[in-house]
Amino acid sequence: MNLKSLIPVGRDRSKPGELSPFGALHREIDRLFDDFSRGFPSFGSTDLVPRMDVYETDKEIELTAELPGLEEKDVEINVSDGLLTIRGEKKSEKEEKDKHYRLVERNYGSFSRTIELPSGVDPDKIQATIAKGVLKVSIPKPPMKDAKKIEVKTAA
Repeated sequence: MNLKSLIPVGRDRSKPGELSPFGALHREIDRLFDDFSRGFPSFGSTDLVPRMDVYETDKEIELTAELPGLEEKDVEINVSDGLLTIRGEKKSEKEEKDKHYRLVERNYGSFSRTIELPSGVDPDKIQATIAKGVLKVSIPKPPMKDAKKIEVKTAA
């Protein structure tokens, strides 16, 4: 299993070394600013990024994502071209009779997260459940193929 395949894919789906000689530096600076701004409110932003844990056992890969306030009908999971994409939308309550907001910290809007799957995963065997705002996706690992020994012969 390649550990790189468990790392979420960025928005541009680029991989290390594909952009320019400064691509790695650019991605590291972006990551630094993302980590720095994680604790601050995002004023006017509707870009929600659910927190995820991805771990692996001998038989499966399990992904757990925090989706507070969301239900089954609010989440969509797709598998295409070896990528698993989780999409959803958190809608705001619109009843505002004589309300004058002084502080708004709750985010509303749509989100999307994509993870590259290892080769050989059967999309029909992937299972997902959601309970109390926690989404769990179980991805059965493909069976390991036996190594085939190739006989080396003397050239004629």
